[in-house]
Amino acid sequence: MNAGIKEVAEAAGVSIATVSHVVNSTRFVSEKTKSKVFRAMEQLDFRPNAVAQSLRSQKSNTIGLIVPMLPSDTSNFFFMTIVQGIQKTLKQHGYQLLLSNNATEELEEEKEQIKLFNSKLIDGLIIASIADDASYLNDTVRSHYPVVFIDRKSEGYPGDYVLADGFGGSLKAVQSILDKGHEKIGFITGTLGISTSNERLEGYKKALADRGIAFDPSLMREANASFENGYECAKELIASSDITALFVANNVLTMGVVAYLQEQKIKMPEELAVIGFDDYDWTKITTPPLSVIRQPSFEIGVKAAEAMIQRIENSDKHEGIEYRLPTTLIMRGSC
Repeated sequence: MNAGIKEVAEAAGVSIATVSHVVNSTRFVSEKTKSKVFRAMEQLDFRPNAVAQSLRSQKSNTIGLIVPMLPSDTSNFFFMTIVQGIQKTLKQHGYQLLLSNNATEELEEEKEQIKLFNSKLIDGLIIASIADDASYLNDTVRSHYPVVFIDRKSEGYPGDYVLADGFGGSLKAVQSILDKGHEKIGFITGTLGISTSNERLEGYKKALADRGIAFDPSLMREANASFENGYECAKELIASSDITALFVANNVLTMGVVAYLQEQKIKMPEELAVIGFDDYDWTKITTPPLSVIRQPSFEIGVKAAEAMIQRIENSDKHEGIEYRLPTTLIMRGSC
């Protein structure tokens, strides 16, 4: 008998047979007992897929998903739309989804959530990791199941990537502003370091360089994504520069920017042309309606689920694939 299973049984205070029934779902086990077994697996940092290989021959047909969502963050809508795309596609292929939210945006929380998923014998993990370096997955996942990264790139662990084309979206936005005759274009971004923010900055720089305009760091503001920071960044830029246009590469910061402009009665686009990021309902009811870069959030979810199913059904080892989905420039009245 597998010694690891015995250790789990002893730690949980149950029989080896009970552990087997929990893992295989072969007999009814009370939720209280299940919790004891799962907790023992987690405490022992047990590799449940190794257990699965010895206890059962069939898959769990369950995919784990981890996304970072903060209580007051409008990007929750973005991630929840991705979830809808994932869930719909998985269901069509006979899989169910386990969703976990990293509301603290702490790496330790992300690691703990993966360990919990491990105890539930998931067949794959879809994750919007907060880690630039995801090499820790070599210890927690150990290639027992495929991993698909969404929304941002993390280095250090093999997996597929499903991303929106943030570079291309920013490039289009700034090109459209330049086409209207603006050259002093302010840029407000969320915290740099994650791939999404970095790519949007590069798109902004590329659009300027293509027109022979030097990048001016004084026209740029970087801040943690919050309504208040968007408000303050707009206030600072307008007070300290002669910008005639502004590109805001983050949805939450965009809200703060628009609030400041409306409070100060700065007219868009007559006094300041503005393009924001992400297409939410509120962007359609500003005065005037806001021009934005729309991300294909539902489509990201669909593609992530499809990539995961393909990995599960074709387990041959090969390099990860990067899927880039196009963004769309939606021109309204603010630019």
